[in-house]
Amino acid sequence: MADVIVRERRQLLNVAYRLLGSLTDAEDVLQETCSRWYALPPDQRDAIQSPGAWLTRVAGRICLDLLGSARVRRERYVGEWIPEPLPDREDWGDPADQVTLDESVTMAFLVVLEQLTPAERVSFVLHDVFRYPFAEIAEIVGRSPAACRQLATSARRRVSASRRDEIPAARHADVVRDFRQAWEAKDINALVALLDPAAVMIADGGGLASTALKPIEGGEQIAGYLVGIARMMPELTVLDRTVNGRPGLVATRDGVAVTVAAFEVEGDRITRIWAVRNPEKLTSWSSRGRS
Repeated sequence: MADVIVRERRQLLNVAYRLLGSLTDAEDVLQETCSRWYALPPDQRDAIQSPGAWLTRVAGRICLDLLGSARVRRERYVGEWIPEPLPDREDWGDPADQVTLDESVTMAFLVVLEQLTPAERVSFVLHDVFRYPFAEIAEIVGRSPAACRQLATSARRRVSASRRDEIPAARHADVVRDFRQAWEAKDINALVALLDPAAVMIADGGGLASTALKPIEGGEQIAGYLVGIARMMPELTVLDRTVNGRPGLVATRDGVAVTVAAFEVEGDRITRIWAVRNPEKLTSWSSRGRS
């Protein structure tokens, strides 16, 4: 039955990442789920009619527990918390370890999911993203199928209310590239022109990397902050990269990723920047051979 784990590994990783917003935690959930599967007596494993459903149910329950404890942990987190960024699929090794890059892993989408209750997030993600029936979701959440349907409906409203019109990826990439060039040139006027006047920048250092502890609001304020960083850290190399399936930037020092930035773009202006600097969230960018 080892092939069951091989067959379901990628699906479980995809589910867990979307539920938790952390690749590291998702990999831990995958490991724990596999351990529970192998801990079953052989006759019990053989009696399970749908191993994939069993594994998803176990992984979902582990994620639900982690989501509950995460709220407590984040109250003690230093500064702002941002989901762990994902690199482009071509930078991954084993395809079984790849998280599918689609609309449900964009940084903007994951940030909205963080605002949901654990039960809402599980119900919504499993049903709307992975098309699991509410009867199966009910076994994970511990509520009735009707209650899970209501949870998903509530979550769907909040997600829909926060959505912005997506611009074509090519245009998004053009804006981000222009932003990089203006940043490298320390051209504050060009940066201000690319930033929406009401833009917001959120940085995540987790107390392990220096960064702004609170959101920076306003295009001029963000531009000034970024030019200051460029002047203080001239050794940084800024690269165009795909971040969570959308064009983003990676700043490296001596070949090691020190910042991964995701962007929300509306029209020709950047409205949101999420800059992850916590080194514990950047291990996948350095360990898989990125430059």
